[in-house]
Parts: sequence; C-alpha cells; structure tokens
Amino acid sequence: MKLITSAGVLVAVALNVAPAYSQEDKLEPVVDGASSINESARKSQLTIDQISDDMQERLQQYKRIMKEIDGLKVYTTQVEQQISSQESEKQDINNSIDQVSYVERQITPLMLRMIDSLESFVELDVPFLQTERSERLQQLNDLMERANVDVSEKFRRVMEAYQIEADYGRNIEAYTAEHEINGQQQDVTYLRIGRVALIYKTRDGQHLGIWNQEQRSWQELDSKHLPAVDEAIRIARKQLAPDLLMMPLFANKSNSSTQNSAGQ
Repeated sequence: MKLITSAGVLVAVALNVAPAYSQEDKLEPVVDGASSINESARKSQLTIDQISDDMQERLQQYKRIMKEIDGLKVYTTQVEQQISSQESEKQDINNSIDQVSYVERQITPLMLRMIDSLESFVELDVPFLQTERSERLQQLNDLMERANVDVSEKFRRVMEAYQIEADYGRNIEAYTAEHEINGQQQDVTYLRIGRVALIYKTRDGQHLGIWNQEQRSWQELDSKHLPAVDEAIRIARKQLAPDLLMMPLFANKSNSSTQNSAGQ
C-alpha cells in the first residue's frame, strides 16, 4: 500500500511538474516575440524621429526660401520701377539728342550776332584798351570757325567776353600805352573810371587830356586837375585807399568839361 502510495505521489508530482515545464516553453517564444517587437518599435521610432527632424529642417528651409522669394518680389518691383524711370529718361535723352543739331543750328547764328553786336559796341564805346579788346574779338571770330571746339565752349567764351565788357563799367583802372600828342607818339598813363571818364597824363605831367564821348575826340585838360588825376591813378593801382575824388567829367551835352565828384 505504501509503495502504491509512493508511486501515486511520484505520479502526482510528475503530473504537477510536467505542466510547469510546458508553460515556460510556451512563454519563451512570446518573450522573444515581444523583444523583437520592441526592437522593431525602437527602430521605427528612430526612423520617425529622423523623418520628423528632416521635416523640421525642410520646413525651416521652406520658410527661408519663402522669405527670400518675398524679398526678391519687393526687389523686382523696385527694379521694374527703376527700369521704367530709366526708360523714360532714356526717351528724354533721345529726344534731346535729336534736338542737338537743331539747337546748334540756332545757337551758332545767335553767337555770330552777339559777336557782331559786341564789335559795334566796342567801336562806339570809350576808346580804352583798344588793342586788348580788338584781339579778344578777333579770337572769338577765329574760334567760331574752328570745328574741333564744342558749341558749348564757344558760347562760354562769348559770354565771358560780354562779362568782361560789363565789368569795365564797374571798376577803375590805370594802364600805360602810347598816345599821339601834337603829331608825336608819347608814353602816357591812361586813367579809366568805369565808362564815365577816360583821362590820359604824360610822364612829365605837362599834358592832360580827357575823352569827349559826345564829340568822340580828345580834349586838353587844365593842369589844375593834375593832383586829382595823380591821386586817382594811385587809387586805381591800389597804392592808396579808395577815397572821394573831384574829377573832370562831361556831365552834359556841352563841349566843355565840368568838374564833378567821383566816389571810389
């Protein structure tokens, strides 16, 4: 009976142990499968993370490109406006170029008339610096015949001559030149007070003369005017400070000269 009982216990134990080994064998593939799934999930997550990082990088790149495109659109609009403005200026320049030949045809006769008028003016003016003024006019006439000088330069020179002539009426000047006295050429000092008076004095002071513009001739001056003439010459040469002078001037249409004040 005991043996049977022992055998029964062994059988029972055997029966109890056998199912335990069978369960572990069944769980082992499950655990291995779970590990494989976890590994696969980890790899998938890494792939997802990589894809997400790539997407973020591409998104940032897209945003940068869109900003650049917006900037380029603004720049393109500005350039188009500049091009439009330049095209307008180009058209204006082309129109001006088309008018150059016409302007040259018009301005050249104008300059010739201006030179002729200036020649007539100098001829009828008080006869001071005759050689210098005649040479200036001759240079202008020669300049007008030169083809290698621009029209603008010719016009500038003509206007410069006019300005010089205008300045003569606003200043005082003393210079030395020759003058015919009693049929003989003598060195004299000319005194020009604007265009109001032109007086000469010989070196020895023995002869004084004044230009009568109305009669267009020289007239002798009394020697009493010599001190005033000498003082005016020194002022003109900047050897004396400007001062009020009493000078002989032709103040009316009479043939005689009258003494008037000339402020310097």
